[in-house]
Amino acid sequence: MKSAWSGNRGLMGGLMLMIILMLVGCATAPKEFDPKVSGPQVIVEPESVSLGVATLTKTPIVFRGKGFQPEDSVFISLQGVKKGDQVVNVPIADAEVDKNGTFTASVGTLAKVTELIRGQLGTGKNMENIIVVTQPPMPAGTYTAKAVSMDSDKKAACTLTIREPSLIDRFKDWMGAKMGKIQRK
Repeated sequence: MKSAWSGNRGLMGGLMLMIILMLVGCATAPKEFDPKVSGPQVIVEPESVSLGVATLTKTPIVFRGKGFQPEDSVFISLQGVKKGDQVVNVPIADAEVDKNGTFTASVGTLAKVTELIRGQLGTGKNMENIIVVTQPPMPAGTYTAKAVSMDSDKKAACTLTIREPSLIDRFKDWMGAKMGKIQRK
């Protein structure tokens, strides 16, 4: 005698595969510098991120640059971000330029939480780190990320797209709230 489960194995397997693919996403080739440009350049990977709290905090955002003055420092900020009644430039990363004029700057968890999500890092009941969402996140949109040297006048820019949370992102945030890792105040 066949059970109801055995008749639906193909359907259940297909559904599970679809869920896994949605959670993992599709891989893209690493972004490369434009060989035709001789001056400073900066690129960001990924070029687009979601404002879902759980997704954003787990997604590495990395800026890479070349053509900068060796041994300099570079500061990266998002240009034209609406914050309250003002439009400001929001610093999100910094790096030291190596002897070849290149750098790699990762956006840290603190910058993601305070500047993009506009929340705070807190401590839960068991002394674990939690994210406290205190206000709406920065507006979704495409922003210019500008890399500026500290000692020289070298600058470069690229774009970073900030997306509204998807349905899956909202589900992850709901689960994070249920598990006590995300609080909304």
